[in-house]
Amino acid sequence: MRGTLPRVQGRPPLQFRSERSDHQNLMKRVAIIGAGQSGCQLGLGLLKAGLDVSMYSDRSADEISYGRVLSSQCMFDSALEIERNLELNYWEEECPKVQGIGLALPNGIGGKAIDWVAPLDNFAQSVDQRLKIPRWMQEFQKRGGELRIKPASLDDLTEITRSQDLVIVASGKGALGHLFERDSERSPFSQPQRTTALTYVKGMLPRAPYSAVSFSIVPNVGEYFVFPALTTSGPCDIMVFEGVPGGPWDCWSDVKTSAEHLARCKDILAKYLPWETDRCHDIELTDENGVLTGCVVPTVRKPVAWAAGIPVLGMADAVVLNDPLTVQGSNNAARCAEIYLESILELGTGRPDAEWMQQTFDRYWNGYAKWVVEWTNLLLRPPAHVIKLLDCAGKISAVASAFANGFDDPRTLFPWFINSGEADAFVQQQAKLVAERLDRRDFRRALGQFATGVTVVTANTSDGRRIGVTVNSFSSVSLDPPLILWSLSRQAESFFDFTNVTHFAVNVLEAKQHHLSRQFSTRLADKFAGVEFIEGKAGVPLLKGVIAEFVCRKVRLYDGGDHVIFVGEVEEYKYEDGEPLVFHSGRYRVATRHPDIAE
Repeated sequence: MRGTLPRVQGRPPLQFRSERSDHQNLMKRVAIIGAGQSGCQLGLGLLKAGLDVSMYSDRSADEISYGRVLSSQCMFDSALEIERNLELNYWEEECPKVQGIGLALPNGIGGKAIDWVAPLDNFAQSVDQRLKIPRWMQEFQKRGGELRIKPASLDDLTEITRSQDLVIVASGKGALGHLFERDSERSPFSQPQRTTALTYVKGMLPRAPYSAVSFSIVPNVGEYFVFPALTTSGPCDIMVFEGVPGGPWDCWSDVKTSAEHLARCKDILAKYLPWETDRCHDIELTDENGVLTGCVVPTVRKPVAWAAGIPVLGMADAVVLNDPLTVQGSNNAARCAEIYLESILELGTGRPDAEWMQQTFDRYWNGYAKWVVEWTNLLLRPPAHVIKLLDCAGKISAVASAFANGFDDPRTLFPWFINSGEADAFVQQQAKLVAERLDRRDFRRALGQFATGVTVVTANTSDGRRIGVTVNSFSSVSLDPPLILWSLSRQAESFFDFTNVTHFAVNVLEAKQHHLSRQFSTRLADKFAGVEFIEGKAGVPLLKGVIAEFVCRKVRLYDGGDHVIFVGEVEEYKYEDGEPLVFHSGRYRVATRHPDIAE
């Protein structure tokens, strides 16, 4: 739709562009190899969108239900929200809630040198995959999906690609485990960094004052963490030991039975973490299959492989395998499946090619996975400033809160957790706020009760670089002259660039474009990678698919504390009918009509 703004004396007339054209058709047939968190979630999402989906699993639902535990999954709020949106959160009411993150380091004489716990803004939950995956398989078939119980070989993959529009490999195990080439630049390790042992138990005393993922770190030995969960027999706790290879916690090779496994767990706690022993006097295994040991080599692989000359796309663990230390496995899988679903539904007509597959993976990598990988790899070999930060978290609650809530979105840990200089500055800033008696996180939560739309502000610098940033402070100011405003943090990477441009564009995001919001709010070398846009006046990038755009001449900057307020005069605008992306209380929302108000 087009509109006319009043002509302002001495200013050029406004210009308009043609409306965008939407894709009319989608690909129809998709095959997914692997029926874990990512494979099932993606398959169910595609079925909901009306596609024909086949899913291959190497085990039946019963084999999974009555088999050995699969993982130490703990899903934080953003990942749980993805499941809620797909109506897959069947266990939310009965599953224990994880309400915080705790951390302790021993002092060498039976006590703790560091000891703190911080609440999560929103609870996390852990559902045993032996409970979740069979139920999702059943739902997949109920919704019309074709489930094939068969380990897929390379020959099978070749046959599958010939009959499908798109094939996605969501399993990093079996014959297809090394189908995708290792990305050496993103994979610093060639050997396992930890030996992992999982134990599902019942009878553990609850943690005070509230439930948490309770971490204990023994430098140069390993890490232990424990949290409440839901298993096939009801509520339980999952104990996870991460031992440095060759160290005293790399001690599972001689364990022959489940009972011996549990006894070894108790021995380690008694010797290294006596405060955890106090909670475990009466623990017993949930079942004989409630134990697991093993190790992984943290690896990033290139996302595109070929079968009979046809490209196939890797997903989740098949291409980004993370060490369990940061409890991100299922979160990675959920995020990856969500992003792949969005990309598939946006593709439109035609067979997906290798370039599209690479762009789809890049959206996942740049928007989420790379930050998880860097954070986890750092903690596997923590530098001195990280231990110092964890100590400061016990003294400054805002530091503990920022670290704890980083488990839900690891991007928020950058750069302050990763860089020693940034870490010092962050601690000093938080200490100053404590002295001023202002809890910044709590203040932001209060401000978050005001719902806003979401925009991406873009511009072209004088040396030809494209810049962009996610903004929800956009607001109208005046109709005559036509003015708008938005604000930008003085700490933003692009702050000085935006203050020096002559023009910028405000792109109002459509409801399904939350991936663009995430991409432009993340520190990236090229925020426009994989983003469709055209160039407008003064070279400003105009994003495709938005529901409104305003090309503005920068007319004034105002001081706004730690932000600067930009005022722009609108010189061109365009809008479309559509649903806006909404942000409220730290989450993306969609707008709906109020039921009490007539049309």
